[in-house]
Amino acid sequence: MSLSSPTLGAILTRRIAFFAVLAMVLQLAVIFSDYYWNVGELSRLFVEQETERLASGIAVEDGTIRYRLPDSVEGRYGQAQTGYVARIRAADGGLVFQSCDAACESRFLPPDVNPPDFWLRSLEPGKPLTLVGGRAFTVGERRFVVDVATMGDPQDVVSDVLWNEVIEHMIVPMSILLVLVLGATVLSVRQALKPVRIAAEAAERIDPMDSRSHLQFQEMPQEVAHLAEAVNRAFERVGELMKSQKILTSGIAHEVRTPLAAIKLELGHIDHPRARKAEADLDDLVRFVSQITALARLDTFDHGMFEEVDLVELSSSVVEQLAPWVYENGHSLEFSAQVDAAIVQGLPALLKDAVRNLIDNAVRHTPAHTAIVVRVSNDLIRVEDRHPANARHGAGVAARADGMGIGLDIVERIAAIHRGSLRCSAGRQGHVFDLEIGT
Repeated sequence: MSLSSPTLGAILTRRIAFFAVLAMVLQLAVIFSDYYWNVGELSRLFVEQETERLASGIAVEDGTIRYRLPDSVEGRYGQAQTGYVARIRAADGGLVFQSCDAACESRFLPPDVNPPDFWLRSLEPGKPLTLVGGRAFTVGERRFVVDVATMGDPQDVVSDVLWNEVIEHMIVPMSILLVLVLGATVLSVRQALKPVRIAAEAAERIDPMDSRSHLQFQEMPQEVAHLAEAVNRAFERVGELMKSQKILTSGIAHEVRTPLAAIKLELGHIDHPRARKAEADLDDLVRFVSQITALARLDTFDHGMFEEVDLVELSSSVVEQLAPWVYENGHSLEFSAQVDAAIVQGLPALLKDAVRNLIDNAVRHTPAHTAIVVRVSNDLIRVEDRHPANARHGAGVAARADGMGIGLDIVERIAAIHRGSLRCSAGRQGHVFDLEIGT
């Protein structure tokens, strides 16, 4: 998975925003079409918006009426012969403003008529608009009647009417709705994906070497819990396969060791140097099979079997056990503890195998009379081989290339199981192997 991939929340947010904008565009097209072809509604909106613009110039101060033609309509009503006329009068019939001559009287309501709050009359059907209408306003507790008329709408005011209607009744509320929907959706998605994020973080912490390591799905939603259960079943299946591998490997090793033992027994009855050489080769082969079996068995151990181990006590027991064999092979073995106790979490059997393999490696791949020193400190076991002074430098290095030995591979695997490492360094006197145990 690419770490640069967008999050699910970002994907959903983009898609919701896209479809919301698409819905706004479609709604805009529907509203525009509906208003554009509805001449009656356009005429009503024209009268409402034009009279409101004209009425915004009325001011009543201390009973005195003042009027200033607003800049937005001055180009239409500030001069004659524009195709637009207007008249503003008070409720008592007093004239406040007019932009036409006596011809207006033939179009507007007579002064002696008490006008309604809104009136409209279409002079010619269809577009462009040719109409007359009026609307009543209250300014400073006084009532005013604003009348307007247009002959053909030469300045295409109807387009402004449509645009204002779209802004006020669609774009503004839809934008607020879009912001609220997007915010609620993002918040809901984040809350819905929180269990998935927790499950992903828990999956990263799963230790494949610990049979007790599972995803806890008790508090997860049902859909995520199914995924967690599937992951747990997969780990259980892997554990079963590892156990089957152990049984298979152990069975093969057992079947191989039996004929090898029989062959060695038969060779013991032959008194010939070549028979002794064959016996030595068989011993190496038996040891190799044992190492293969041990290496396969390592995959069946997990961190759930760990217990407290004292490296000082463990290494001391291994040295005591192997000392006679080391001396029989012409080497010396020394144990040195740098601390009184070195307590770690681990598997005693595996750690003993690791120390045993390091000592075995030092015995088999070093010159005669090599001094082997085992040192223990906190979280560290060091096995050092010191070659005798008269030994040729590097004489044991070639021997370490023996293809039949995988002891160091076993030690490295044991170190990995214990979250540690195996380091090897070469000096003037010999080699140093540091087995570090993780904490």
